[in-house]
Amino acid sequence: MKFLSAFVTFENLHEVRRLCHWGPVIALSVIAICSTMAMLDSIIWYWPLDTTGGSINFIMLINWTVLILYNYFNAMFVGPGYIPLGWKPENQHDAQYLQYCRVCQGYKAPRSHHCRKCNRCVMKMDHHCPWINNCCGHLNHAYFTSFLLLAPLGCSHAAIIFIMTMYTQLYERISFGWSTVKIDMSAVRQFQPLMPFSVPAFAATLFALGLALGTTIAVGMLFFIQMKVILRNKTSIESWIEEKAKDRIQHYQTGEEFIFPYDLGGRWLNFKQVFTWSGTPKGDGIVWPVHPKCNQHTLTMEQLKQKADKRVRSQVQYQVVEDYNGACCPLSKGLQTFFRTPCTEEPRIALNKGDIILATRGTKWWMYGDKVLNEEEMKAGDRVRGWFPRRCVEKCHYDTAANDGTSDKKVN
Repeated sequence: MKFLSAFVTFENLHEVRRLCHWGPVIALSVIAICSTMAMLDSIIWYWPLDTTGGSINFIMLINWTVLILYNYFNAMFVGPGYIPLGWKPENQHDAQYLQYCRVCQGYKAPRSHHCRKCNRCVMKMDHHCPWINNCCGHLNHAYFTSFLLLAPLGCSHAAIIFIMTMYTQLYERISFGWSTVKIDMSAVRQFQPLMPFSVPAFAATLFALGLALGTTIAVGMLFFIQMKVILRNKTSIESWIEEKAKDRIQHYQTGEEFIFPYDLGGRWLNFKQVFTWSGTPKGDGIVWPVHPKCNQHTLTMEQLKQKADKRVRSQVQYQVVEDYNGACCPLSKGLQTFFRTPCTEEPRIALNKGDIILATRGTKWWMYGDKVLNEEEMKAGDRVRGWFPRRCVEKCHYDTAANDGTSDKKVN
């Protein structure tokens, strides 16, 4: 009872709410369907209690399911690790090299980023994954990557079971004209359990086969992407920061040499920073081992430079000419806008005619940017940014710097 009372706490119950999201619902449904159908088809195809091969096949199938769920739930509930609210560096002089988070009311530690979904600054944030309804970061990066490896392996095993079940059950019932395609199944057919392979069973097996193959391809690609950044001791966000650093240096011809500070010079050394026998990654999530030519704030200083450069190069001022209510797929803005909505969980922002927007990026049909706020909203620390239809705005044809006051008046 003491163990149960220690496990069922308010915080744990709050974490269980992560399951109430479309990502975990779909992911767990796929796992349940593939695992259940694979076990049932194993009984039909390769009876586990009559042969050694059948027993090994069935035990392996159960092991795949257990390992997949173990790493999946650890990735979800262990979480990435969060920077303490109101965090400040021990040396106050280092604060000038860090970005300040208004939401968490503290500085962002090296390698941390603020997640709008989690509403916290995440340690070594890689990305926010909708499939686990949590961020992938410092503490759960190994669990998440292990799940990405085990899921395709388990689905590949299940796909073989589905294919062999359909082959053995349909071979003697339907002639496909494949007279040369024969597989010796004498060892498997020593015992045939009384489980009918009806039309619904065939349809369910075919459906599960499609899920298994799709998962193997999609999740397998994600695994290779994750391993690529792990072996360089990076995150997906840091890879993007590195690319922007090279672009900034090339654009301004500064002659700088940007060295990624967390690459320890060997794939095995980088690998051991994430994967350990204990399951807990090395480091406290704030201080990191760095390249000899770098320091703890090499990357954060580069981020500050890019942020300043972004204001100069990227932000273009637009005026809202058409109201927009913030809908994800607004049909009233045209079919192309409706069907080409960005496939992201980033927010949409409502627009009123006359608002001023600083756009930073976009597609042919949508744009992303910050709404220019009045002085009271800026003092309160508010920030309104997100996606909006391109047709709702038009580019301002006057000098931005000379008309800041005019812009504020229009917003007010």
